[in-house]
Amino acid sequence: MADSRDMYLVHSAFRREFPAAAALVRTVAANDSATAARVADHVLILTGLLNLHHAGEDEKVWPKLLQRGPKEIAPLVETMERQHEGLHEALAEVERRATAWRRTATAVDRDALASAVDAMIAPMLEHLVTEETHLLALIDKYLTDKEWAEVGAAAMATVPKNLLPMAFGMVLRDGTPEHVAGLKAVIPGPAWFVLSRFGPGAYTRYARRLGLDRVRGAV
Repeated sequence: MADSRDMYLVHSAFRREFPAAAALVRTVAANDSATAARVADHVLILTGLLNLHHAGEDEKVWPKLLQRGPKEIAPLVETMERQHEGLHEALAEVERRATAWRRTATAVDRDALASAVDAMIAPMLEHLVTEETHLLALIDKYLTDKEWAEVGAAAMATVPKNLLPMAFGMVLRDGTPEHVAGLKAVIPGPAWFVLSRFGPGAYTRYARRLGLDRVRGAV
């Protein structure tokens, strides 16, 4: 059966990166167009990754749980879907604000983006906790390891290839050996060989260029 321990790595990345992104946005000086563009692009990368994560669950996980699990879990799955819908709206607002700030680089649009990121963090955290508390055990019970691997493979196939090493390194950062082992189990051997070696360095360089490490202590 499935082993969904790798989900903790993905969730940990989102818990870490969105608050840091909001803090990073606030450090950009008004009318610094080049930095605003870089940081706005980073925010858009994060929202894209979270949307991909949710799309995989909506398409490949929740329908199987509803089909195979007892009727009693239907309200829980419906809660997951409802939370996804709310987060999708919040992420769309973040993307609108990021696109506007990227274009104008004004302090008003900068602060509006930071506030939009702040606003989506609490519902995101609530969703992640609910998923970890209630859904991962159901995934392990009702999905096969092959089906679970297909969820991850579909997500990897959708991430732009130029971003994949960095995104993989982002997920691996701070991972416990247990959770890293869970991720390794669902990644094809050749892809794991390359990404586990080059991903961490790619993410470290990316974070350094953005100044993410400078703001982490403030969140």
